[in-house]
Amino acid sequence: MAEPRPSRKSKAAALAGLRNLSGRRQPPAAEIEEEPMNESTEVVHPDVESENDFEEPKMAPRSVRKRAGPGEGSTSSRRGRRGGARDSSRKKTQEEPESEGSLFEIVKSGKTALTTVIDDWIEAYKQDRDTALLDLIQFFIHCSGCKGRITPHMYHNMEHAEIIRKMTEEFDEESGDYPLIMSGPQWKKFKANFCDFISVLVRQCQYSIIYDQYMMDNVISLLTGLTDSQVRAFRHTSTLASMKLMTSLVDVALNLSIALDHTQRQYEAERTKSKGKQASERLEVLMEKRKETEENQEEIRHMLTYIFKGVFVHRYRDSQPEIRGICTNEIGVWMKRYPSMFLDDSYLKYIGWTLYDRVGDVRLCCVRCLQPLYDTEELAPKLELFTNRFKDRIVEMTLDKEYDVAVQAVRLVISILKYNDTVLTDKDCENVYELVYSSHRGVAQAAGEFLNAKLFSRELDDAMKNQKTKKGKKRSENTPFIRDLVLFFIESELHEHGAYLVDSLWEINDMLKDWECMTDLLLEEPGKGEEPLDDRLETSLIEIMVCCVKQAATGEYPVGRGTTSRKVTNKETRQVAEDKAKLTEHFIVTLPQLLAKYGADAEKVANLLNIPLYFDLEIYTTGRHDKQLDALLRHIDNIVDKHTEHEVLEICSKVLESLVNDEYVIANKCGVHRSTLIDRLVQNYLEAYRNFFQQFEEPDEDDAYALTASLRRIYAFYCCHDLNQSDLWNSLFTIVKTNSDERSLPKEILCKAIGCCHISLMWQLSALDQTTTDEAAMSPLKKNLKNFLDRCTVLLKHNEDSVQEEAYISICDLLVVFGKNLANNNAALASLTHSADGGLRESLSHFLNEKVFIEDEDDTMDENHKIEELHKRRNFLAAFCKLIIYNVIKIKCAADMFKYYMKFYNDYGDIIKATLSKAREINKVQTAKTLALSLTQLFRELQLEQGTVDRGSEGFLAIKELARRFSLSFGLDQIKNREAVAALHKEGIMFVINGGRDTASGIPLNFAFLEILCEFSGKLMKQDKKVVLAYLNSNFKGPDNLHGEEGAPLAAYRHSLLMGEGDSTFQSAKPVSTGRRGRGAKRKLPLDMEESTIQGAQHGVDQTPAANFAQPWTSTAVKRPRAEHELESASEQGIEDVEGSERNYDSDE
Repeated sequence: MAEPRPSRKSKAAALAGLRNLSGRRQPPAAEIEEEPMNESTEVVHPDVESENDFEEPKMAPRSVRKRAGPGEGSTSSRRGRRGGARDSSRKKTQEEPESEGSLFEIVKSGKTALTTVIDDWIEAYKQDRDTALLDLIQFFIHCSGCKGRITPHMYHNMEHAEIIRKMTEEFDEESGDYPLIMSGPQWKKFKANFCDFISVLVRQCQYSIIYDQYMMDNVISLLTGLTDSQVRAFRHTSTLASMKLMTSLVDVALNLSIALDHTQRQYEAERTKSKGKQASERLEVLMEKRKETEENQEEIRHMLTYIFKGVFVHRYRDSQPEIRGICTNEIGVWMKRYPSMFLDDSYLKYIGWTLYDRVGDVRLCCVRCLQPLYDTEELAPKLELFTNRFKDRIVEMTLDKEYDVAVQAVRLVISILKYNDTVLTDKDCENVYELVYSSHRGVAQAAGEFLNAKLFSRELDDAMKNQKTKKGKKRSENTPFIRDLVLFFIESELHEHGAYLVDSLWEINDMLKDWECMTDLLLEEPGKGEEPLDDRLETSLIEIMVCCVKQAATGEYPVGRGTTSRKVTNKETRQVAEDKAKLTEHFIVTLPQLLAKYGADAEKVANLLNIPLYFDLEIYTTGRHDKQLDALLRHIDNIVDKHTEHEVLEICSKVLESLVNDEYVIANKCGVHRSTLIDRLVQNYLEAYRNFFQQFEEPDEDDAYALTASLRRIYAFYCCHDLNQSDLWNSLFTIVKTNSDERSLPKEILCKAIGCCHISLMWQLSALDQTTTDEAAMSPLKKNLKNFLDRCTVLLKHNEDSVQEEAYISICDLLVVFGKNLANNNAALASLTHSADGGLRESLSHFLNEKVFIEDEDDTMDENHKIEELHKRRNFLAAFCKLIIYNVIKIKCAADMFKYYMKFYNDYGDIIKATLSKAREINKVQTAKTLALSLTQLFRELQLEQGTVDRGSEGFLAIKELARRFSLSFGLDQIKNREAVAALHKEGIMFVINGGRDTASGIPLNFAFLEILCEFSGKLMKQDKKVVLAYLNSNFKGPDNLHGEEGAPLAAYRHSLLMGEGDSTFQSAKPVSTGRRGRGAKRKLPLDMEESTIQGAQHGVDQTPAANFAQPWTSTAVKRPRAEHELESASEQGIEDVEGSERNYDSDE
């Protein structure tokens, strides 16, 4: 049986009570009990005298409503009127186990339909509303993770604030977890069930008890009080419940609006009837029904207003980002569902302010809740003032450091563009355009969508659609868009990143696969009214076209964008195969024509010759394209003869390498052509070599040019094809070993000869791997390798930088290839292994100091040139680091590199850090000693510079900072790094002791180094600190009068070794008390530790601590004393008035 609806009189009284509580006017003191604003969980916006809708309103002090009694018609207090003794409520609540039939357990299990659960609760409420409501309140308490129980006595005799305080005191402090943040599938499902429970509760009650002035008043009062709690669990859970409750009430308000419109239409239809046909009783019923619906609607609106002002206004700036995110998510839902009330500037301002939140997840919630508002045609016009006020911030968020926020912000800007394309300025659009070159693919694709919407989505007129070439061929409809894309690419001035631009638009616009459109623009003459492409446009179009070919044929993302371990789906594989076949069929025919037209332009040819690398070569056979293949090979011959640029020759070599692949039928034909070409190149080289080295004749410029050009071609083809059968080693090595004093050699000839010898040795080794190896076969290679490395070592001191660099790269690469790992992979090749002697290691280190660890002092150098130089120096450093990583040279040789870790951190920090990590994997102790050596080297350099080291100087502080960084690199595992840290301390102490003494004072010259060692004391285990201290005391013999500033380094070092002496380290197996977890008995460290720890570290002896120990467990829950003045802050403030001038966005209006 349905519960009778409340009378109009009682509803009016309840409505009056809700009006008072909604904050629309100041309530009488007798009705409202005020509580101070909780400063520890909110950020308060200052009041600003302004009528602007985006101004932060002046908030009245918040109050917790009192629950209405069964016979009362208002929400005034009924506490203390039933004769119950207040002091009895002070007794400790018994923590009873939760029964299986409780609401919390039912929702947690998720086994029972929520509709059934709510219906049962409603029936119980009708029978005994106090008991049922107590169950509901207990449900919210338990959902917060609190095990305390509210007794009927407490419920009837205590205010909500007192009940909350009581539950706070009994909150479980052993763990900071509570259901909403606990991990596991059960708890993830619980959060969804919890939200659904509230929605179903309101939906099932919307026609009955929701208006009884009791249930909703008490629930809202309790939740509002819990949102003020300093316990995060209470605050988080109650805020989620309040926001979901408000969302459900919004749905009720929408149903009431629909019902009111329906009733109004019925009433108007009845009233328009003639008087003879009108039914007066029906009119009265409809009027009564309309009036009742309006009252219900007004009551719901007041509930919404109260919850918004009592909960949302304070929690949207909570210190916890999860809570702020909940508020932001829900207000977006309200605006979408109930725009007549919430899509207003007085509510939109909260989203605008939260756009400046310091946590990315909260900012993400903001832009996500705005998206559907701008996408809805009926709602977008209402956002005009908001857009004008916060548009700049939204555009700024496209550069957000959180990529998810940036992606969503770009999509929001797209929605704004579609809503009103005049809102965004050219500068705004340019800021988004640039993101197509972002290294993050999600951001780049979102920017690609914006670019597509702005430039490539316009409607074309008939003249543009019907364009024709000079020969009358109809142009593709994509032609204007391809022209615009090329112009955009040129204007962006990032010509080396065409692949990024293509990838950004690849999945958005199909014009990038319109091969005929692109080739027609390049090959066909422009028709009437068309502008011809100039040289720059043609070059850019070819580059974009080649990038499109690569993307279509491989399906791979550009280097530096996206993950390399991406899983390719079957659908993507099929699409790639289909696209590859289509582009092959098209370019097999058109590529020879393009090469014929642009064969003289090195840049265009170098790009065009990349296209055959992505062909499906089977189509040459299946499609019977022999003529096209012959044409391609002829063009390659002509290009090799015509050009000497490295890029062009290199790509020609790669194309021939792909064409002679044995998997394809065309391999034999292409192989014959390749052999003919190589024979011609070798003959040209040998002729140029003989002309240049003619006896008794000085070579002229023509001889030098001929030899240079032929060496360029030989080097390019040597990289991809084995030319050792041509017996070029003797002539090449003759060039390398030619003494520059006897004959002046152009540096390029020498560099190319070094490169050719390097590649020749690699081909010789490759040939040995494929055949039976014996000493006779390996002897020439061994001899050639030794002679070449010896000569390159000499060339490291050549007067030309390019020669030094080529020799350095060759040495490093060959040392890695012919290092110890060669014998590990093939024992028969053990005799070929080559190690670096002391002179070579010193030469390599000297090269690093002279060519890598240098500062750019030339401010006039072009920025692009600076980047290229830095990239080259990084390659040099990486080549040296590979020698360390592959154990070719000792870790100790890295000391010269490690000492520059901080000075060149921005340029090489990642490389040095990775090398340090790999070196530790090889030998932790030796790596630690190397770090100590780096520090001592810097200290000696400082001594040479200053004489007596000034411990306050910039140089000394820089060494300390480097030591601190080295210390952090050891990590947190003290046991794992025990020997290494001990070895480092010993090295440092010995450096001080053996460094000599001042003749006057007797103080060691390296005495200040002890202060640097302090940075590593924190990495020693406590028992090892005593051993190091004993080692220091037994070996360090300083003057007796070391006091004050003179003795500060020793005092600081000793203090660092004594820190934590009184702390507990070991724990007894038997705890002192069972009331706290992990609070065991303390035990002092043994004092008779021997020096064997450090000695063992030097000999690789494993040392283990005397006993296992662990840090004591500590609670993450906030303990709540009874007295209010003892409450402590749960966390730091969240957004703190949105920082500075952003607190009040109307301040600049």
